[in-house]
Amino acid sequence: MTRRAYYLAAILIAVLLAFPAAAAESATKEECVEMCREAAALINSQGAEAGIEKISDQRGPFVWKDSYVFLMDLDGKMLAHPFKPELTKKDHVLLITDPTDKALFVHFVNLARSRGEGWVEYMWPKPGKSTPHKKITYIYRVPDTDMFVGAGVYVSGMMY
Repeated sequence: MTRRAYYLAAILIAVLLAFPAAAAESATKEECVEMCREAAALINSQGAEAGIEKISDQRGPFVWKDSYVFLMDLDGKMLAHPFKPELTKKDHVLLITDPTDKALFVHFVNLARSRGEGWVEYMWPKPGKSTPHKKITYIYRVPDTDMFVGAGVYVSGMMY
């Protein structure tokens, strides 16, 4: 093989190795479902206070890759959010809309009340960023409570 062929082969290998690493940094829909169910199990076994504490922690077990779990009640109050704790201080987040005027939190509450679980699509900034991106969030009602958890994935270019 010529020197140029070795060089091209090295570049190709580097590019191929880089893509799985980049993909590994993005949360998956399956992980969102799993993390929501784990958070709900924690709340059921240890109580709402323990859930709020763990979900609010940016370095806690419910923050991974580019996703996180949040906790709300069925009246539309944000109980825990690791990256936007100011949302817990608002009377109601139900009035907040995304850039397309979608009242995303209203959709979350309605889904939790009606079906108990499912997916909602909207626009939201990635953690630490201000530019909104398309996101789909899994909503899961915590069994035997008036609370639900959610976690989502950013879908730029992803088929879902």
